[in-house]
Amino acid sequence: MDDKQAVLVLNGELHDPDFLASFNTPAWLKIAVDGGLHYFHLAEIPPDILIGDLDSISPTERIWAEEQHTRILQYPIAKDETDFELALSFALLEKCAKIRIVAALGGRLDQTLANSFILLDPRLHDLDVRFDDGKEEVCLIRRRQIIDGKPGDIISLIPLQPVVQGVRTHQLAYPLNDEDLYIHQTRGISNVMLSETAEIEIKGGHLLCIHTRQGK
Repeated sequence: MDDKQAVLVLNGELHDPDFLASFNTPAWLKIAVDGGLHYFHLAEIPPDILIGDLDSISPTERIWAEEQHTRILQYPIAKDETDFELALSFALLEKCAKIRIVAALGGRLDQTLANSFILLDPRLHDLDVRFDDGKEEVCLIRRRQIIDGKPGDIISLIPLQPVVQGVRTHQLAYPLNDEDLYIHQTRGISNVMLSETAEIEIKGGHLLCIHTRQGK
């Protein structure tokens, strides 16, 4: 894969629409996922692609997208994939190796959980795919992950299966030294970064990492 990158903006919670400005460069393929068009409209940043069944956008927003020459990919409401899955598949077809997913969390619990579990998609195994809204960053750890942040940021590690084996952390206040984390325990919750980078390694399983930035 090459170095193409995409930002997918969904219709979940985004407390700071100005966060989209960091993606307003030609380097990013900007994809509005159905109602996520609302955030692009608020920020006055035209998306490159609008994708979904478009049941969550207003006529005004659609007219604006058309005026901005946004490419519109409309699908029927009755379909097997969610709008998010369609947008993710589009980004993969475009060979994007770095994908940021914005406004995918918060709101309905079923959608938040389902969106988080999409990180388990085998197609994403060798890619840099993360949820990020400027405040919280969520990624999946399969073997090793570097987290960039600041001292005091919160790191929570959540197993996505009964046991995740051999968890080792570096530059966190409460270290894990080749320990197992269990899905029914809270051992990995609310750790604290000691420097601008932290490292998490695991020997087996899948670990969801939630990085909460402080002062945002």
